[in-house]
This record gives sequence, C-alpha cells and structure tokens, in this order.
Amino acid sequence: MSLRLLLLLLSALMLTACAHVRHATPGHFVARQVQVDGAWHRYQVFVPARSAYPGKPALVLFLHGSGERGSDNASQLKAGLGPYLKQHTADFPAVVVMPQVPDGEEWTGTNARVALAAQAAALDEFGADPDRVYLTGMSMGGYGTWEVALMDPDRFAALVPVCGAVHPNRPDRPSLRVTEVDGVADPYADIARRLGGKPIWIFHGALDDVVPLEDDHRLVAAFKAQGTPVRYTELPQANHNAWDPTYADPAMWSWLLAQHRH
Repeated sequence: MSLRLLLLLLSALMLTACAHVRHATPGHFVARQVQVDGAWHRYQVFVPARSAYPGKPALVLFLHGSGERGSDNASQLKAGLGPYLKQHTADFPAVVVMPQVPDGEEWTGTNARVALAAQAAALDEFGADPDRVYLTGMSMGGYGTWEVALMDPDRFAALVPVCGAVHPNRPDRPSLRVTEVDGVADPYADIARRLGGKPIWIFHGALDDVVPLEDDHRLVAAFKAQGTPVRYTELPQANHNAWDPTYADPAMWSWLLAQHRH
C-alpha cells in the first residue's frame, strides 16, 4: 500500500471517529447572553444529545423560582428542571432555555422580555422547531409562566405552570403577581379568555403552605366556564415542592412534547 493511500485511509478513519464522537456527545449546558433594554443578560441553554431526538428538537423555556435568583448564571440550574436534566443528559429530547432573574426582582418587565428574547435566540441558534415551543415555571416561575405567555400567546404550543398563582399572597411581596392582568376586574376570566384553547397542564401540591391553591382553583374554574378546560393535577403528598414530581413525571413530558402550535 502506498504512503498516500495509507494517509487517506487514516484521515477517513479519523473523520469517522470524530463524527461518531459528535453524534454520541451527551446533552450539556452552554452559557449565552442576549441584549435587552440596552443591557446584556446571561442565560443557560441545555443542548440535547443529537441521538435523543429525530428531526428538529423541541424547545422548553423554563422559569425558576425565588430561591434561584441572582447574577451567577448558575443558580437557576439548582432546582426544578435543572437537576432533572442533569440526570437525563443522554435522553432528554429538547433544547431548554433557562434565564435568571436578578436578586429582589420578579418575572415581570425586563426579566419577562429577557426570557422571550433568550427563547428566540436559542430557537434560531440550535435549530429548534418553532411549532414545538413550550413554557413552564415553578413557584415564582409559575406566576411568570402566566406573565410571559400573556405577553406573546401565539409563541407557545403549551404551558405547564407549577405551584404558581396570579395575585400577591404575601403582604411583604406585592410585586409577586401577574402584571399583565393588573387593573382587570376579573383577572382569572381575562387569562382564560386570552389563553383559552391553548394546551395547559397546571400542577400544585395539595399541602402547599407557601402558594395557596385558591388561585389555581379559580383559574381552572374560569377556563371551564369559558368552555376551554385545562388539565389540573393536585399532588396529594406534595407541599410547595410540586416541581420535583412534576418534572419527573413521564406522562407530563409525553403530553407536552406531543403538542404543536396551530
């Protein structure tokens, strides 16, 4: 065998091996940033393993809770969807966008716009399916799920709010609310009117002593009264931490990933 032929064969083997390594790379997190309101805002993206999905991947926008606020672009991975993704790097089939709210702030105003901008940037960069974009959040992020969805309802194929609410439930924190329905006589009916017909699955712990169940009950009743009922699961053994059982539920993921924007 000539030296030239040998070198060609070796090059072909190396390219095949590199392609195999790329294909076998497990899901992983990458840091990104987006400019909103004249400032740069950092966020995390979970990039799924190429072997975990056929065609284009879906995209999930995840909104964290109060305890994960900060400026480190890391704490939002510590509770809720982040730990679940770390356990499923090989098989989780969607891109996940995880922005972070600064200390003392909510998923309103600039932070809500950052979430939407990060979702749009990741959709483009990672080639996700625009008809399979989903929104979920926990606790403060449950409020945020309603806030962000109301800002651009047509963007999302389905919503999964977890242990969230609409109105303030703590006198010391009136900013924790869905500002998109501020001043509306019946915010629950308004949300149901604006989001009616969209696939929604609400989760809440039956024993929650942090965010009372009343708002979710009123939301479910409002959607039902309008003729567009939503799914509602009250976890009998869960207190405020309804996110771990929700994100570990295969039935939830099977349902969510099957939804398409119409």
